[in-house]
Amino acid sequence: MKSLIITIITLFTFNLNAQFMKTPQDAVTGLFIATDQKNWQQVAHTFYKEVVLDYASMNGNPATKLTPEQIVAAWKTILPGFEHTHHQIGNYITKIEGQKASFFCYGTATHFLPDEKGNLWTVVGSYDFELIQLENKEWKITSMKFNYKYQDGNTSLPEKAMKNSKP
Repeated sequence: MKSLIITIITLFTFNLNAQFMKTPQDAVTGLFIATDQKNWQQVAHTFYKEVVLDYASMNGNPATKLTPEQIVAAWKTILPGFEHTHHQIGNYITKIEGQKASFFCYGTATHFLPDEKGNLWTVVGSYDFELIQLENKEWKITSMKFNYKYQDGNTSLPEKAMKNSKP
């Protein structure tokens, strides 16, 4: 019975994913939901075959072109180490020109991991996304830029999460 329920849920999820990225907002929202659910296959699916990933405003590293698999591999070095993550986005501005779109949103990422110095690490900023619409009408992310504003809470949690993520 349990395997039947899992099969039904899986089929429903695949059908939902087929309709999931019909707008740029759907694609970006889907990225953050899949990230919080640690659904790495879906995370990779939201990206185009090559993506410019830019977190320079937060970590000082230059923007880099990566494949979806490289992005997932990098995120898997830290995010699974938290017990929970919660990405919340809002204040959307979308501009569509043909098969290309620009999408702006505010973003807050809260990370939970029990620790004597505090259980939460929160990062706040905004995002600039570029997307492309494929022939099947799905929108895929081609560029993701995070515009860092501030962080709060236990800033030692990322290091602890990375240690937790190691096999």
